[in-house]
Amino acid sequence: MPGGPGAGAGNGAAGVNLPALRSHNAALVLDLLRTAGAFGISRLELAERTGLTPQAVSKITARLRADGLATEAGHRASTGGKPRTVLRLVPEAGHAAGLHLDRDELTVVLCDLAGAVVAERRAPLDLGAGADAVVEGAAAEVEALLGGVSPLGVGVALPGPLDHALGVLHRVTGFPEWDGFALRDALAGRLGLPVVVDKDTNAAALGVAVGAGARSGSGSAGGGSFAYLHLGTGLGAGLVIGGAVHRGARTGAGEFGHQVIQLDGPLCECGNRGCIEVLCLDAVGRGAVAEAARVLGAGAANLVGLLDIDLVLLGGRTVAAHEEVFLQGVGAVLAERARREGGGTAVPVRVAPGGARGVAEGAAQLLLAPLFGRGEG
Repeated sequence: MPGGPGAGAGNGAAGVNLPALRSHNAALVLDLLRTAGAFGISRLELAERTGLTPQAVSKITARLRADGLATEAGHRASTGGKPRTVLRLVPEAGHAAGLHLDRDELTVVLCDLAGAVVAERRAPLDLGAGADAVVEGAAAEVEALLGGVSPLGVGVALPGPLDHALGVLHRVTGFPEWDGFALRDALAGRLGLPVVVDKDTNAAALGVAVGAGARSGSGSAGGGSFAYLHLGTGLGAGLVIGGAVHRGARTGAGEFGHQVIQLDGPLCECGNRGCIEVLCLDAVGRGAVAEAARVLGAGAANLVGLLDIDLVLLGGRTVAAHEEVFLQGVGAVLAERARREGGGTAVPVRVAPGGARGVAEGAAQLLLAPLFGRGEG
């Protein structure tokens, strides 16, 4: 991943040895340590679940312990012989920052290796104030949050469309002046840290798949597929297919809000008429939240029909302000679709975990997930 955690990150304050983590096998072991939590996991279990030899596992875990990434978590009774020593991840051994740039506010969090938030800041933001002002303001908030901590890097999430691989923005809806701006390089130069940039919806979906959602059981554990629909100041989707974020050939997948469903509808800021985004936001602005929920449900039904996904998750501040209305409205549309097709039960609809900082947490996972061999799509 360009600008990712292996790109010049160096050793942070916690002494994380990034070269050691570039090994695929080490990532497998580290991921099992992460998912085992405080309970830990034995070397024998690691060998059984990775398919590696016990000797290989011993070498990898010895290196992880030497680097401060793993430690003993006690002993567990064995079926024969002496009790097994179990190991666990050391979450505080490294950190990543996650920055969510919304159209009118920013949120920045600091997460440990387990994805837990250990610090958080919020501040007003005007995405139309110009690149220099936005970059400087965002960098200042990140620096204020970090204090003396040297993180693996900063994951940045904001409205698309954008080029995730290059960290370059396209014509952000409502803010065409951002078109072609190399945000990743600008922030990396200002902060002196590796930076990864992705759409807010992709970051949130990644956070669900490997972070808070995976821990709570709301995500795609087991390699499932889901759509995360984010309705805030705009509308977009993050798609997880087979357990991985689907970004598309040009990293442009998920521009969900700008599918036209009413040819003679109101003009959208993208230039089209009758987009789901403008229909939803107009309805919310008129106080017709139930209507907005049905419109969102129509878009969700289109996704279900196209991708045959397992789950629809709803997030964003507009959803958060009217959770039950959106759950019922979107759920009703999907239930009606299932009845018409006779295909059994409807695809479930839930509120995404993470709350108001879910996108920022997902942005931190842009740095953390690859360390565990996760999150690439």
